[in-house]
Amino acid sequence: MTRRAGSADMPLHGGRVPAWLGQRMTRLGAVIVQAILLEYGRDEMLRRLAHPFWFQSFGAVMGMDWHSSGITTSVLGALKRGLAPLSGELGIHVCGGRGRHSRATPQELLAVGERTGLDGIALARSSRLVAKVDSAAVQDGFDLYLHGFIVADDGRWVVVQQGMNGGRKEARRYHWESEALGSFVDAPHAAIEGRGQGMIVNLADTRANASRSAQLDLLGTEGPDGIVDQLRMLDRAGRSSPPVQDQDQDQAMLPHLVMPHHHEVRPENVVERRLHGALAAAADRGPADFAELLLVPGIGARTVRALAMIAEVVHGAPCRFTDPARFSLAHGGKDRHPYPVPTKVYDRSIAVMKAAVVKAKLGQEEELAAIRRLDQQARMLEGRATGPSVAAVLADERGNSHQYGGRSVFGWEPPARSTAPGRA
Repeated sequence: MTRRAGSADMPLHGGRVPAWLGQRMTRLGAVIVQAILLEYGRDEMLRRLAHPFWFQSFGAVMGMDWHSSGITTSVLGALKRGLAPLSGELGIHVCGGRGRHSRATPQELLAVGERTGLDGIALARSSRLVAKVDSAAVQDGFDLYLHGFIVADDGRWVVVQQGMNGGRKEARRYHWESEALGSFVDAPHAAIEGRGQGMIVNLADTRANASRSAQLDLLGTEGPDGIVDQLRMLDRAGRSSPPVQDQDQDQAMLPHLVMPHHHEVRPENVVERRLHGALAAAADRGPADFAELLLVPGIGARTVRALAMIAEVVHGAPCRFTDPARFSLAHGGKDRHPYPVPTKVYDRSIAVMKAAVVKAKLGQEEELAAIRRLDQQARMLEGRATGPSVAAVLADERGNSHQYGGRSVFGWEPPARSTAPGRA
């Protein structure tokens, strides 16, 4: 019925997404989802959401802090707001969220069931079971505080949930998808992987079947006093026994993303050949496919560069998202890392994508095809393209930030002392 699809470890950050960015994330997130649905369908959209590297890159291209736990909350919130008015048309429903919103997930799924004819009771049960597995059956030191449940009209679903470890100041995101058959309580995970923390409790492992059965027998036959006696015996045995070694390490490994704690984007966080491919494609395809074809006022090289990264989020294979930091070079970040959000570029990116999606729904697919060609060109060029270093790209962007409408949680960017005007 279900399987664990991957996980991600990130530094734990607090704070809120400012309204000016949250509104843009809502619009861009919704239009990217629509583009993927038009190009690849709902099943592929769900697979993308279940992949931790793609999910992180998706949040980074929307201007959220590229490495932090806040991507999970902000992306799910943006999709919930942006897709709600379109859920009847698209057949995708986003439920849950953080805190009290996570606890309301079962009720929201019941409502989805009433609107669509799906079995809302079964969906609510799945939601509860997935949360219980990652919070009780698997005890890895992270306490769940966020639970997002995305379900399609055909009943397939994805869960994205997140836990925190306050002592380590880290968050861990868990991705589930319903595509594969299996069991919630007997090996639902292809693997469990993360930073080493010693032994964890994993009652969902198939090797724990005897333990699960023994627990049921103990509850049914021994009663409270018997359980206390068993605990005393285990405690005495534990003091006299050698430490237990870690479990087998040859399990099949799931995609697992570990994000660094440093805020700044460093050259080692970006695969430079992919960046050079995107820059070269923007220079090569921009005049032919955008300024003449899309005719969106004000489009310049900077917007086409952002569109090249959006195109990869729409069309890229899973192996291309190993460096989520690269996608923050599309629209920056709210905390000024890698640089302030270029709001003028962001708004033009939304305008281009929205125009392409609207026309594609009417059967005019030239604009979406142009975005697809932009991604194809980037992949063709990245093996031989050369260009500026990551540090040089960041310096140029910061120097032109005021020209691009740069904004962060600290306010608008002032003019640089000596800056050549940049065209967004």
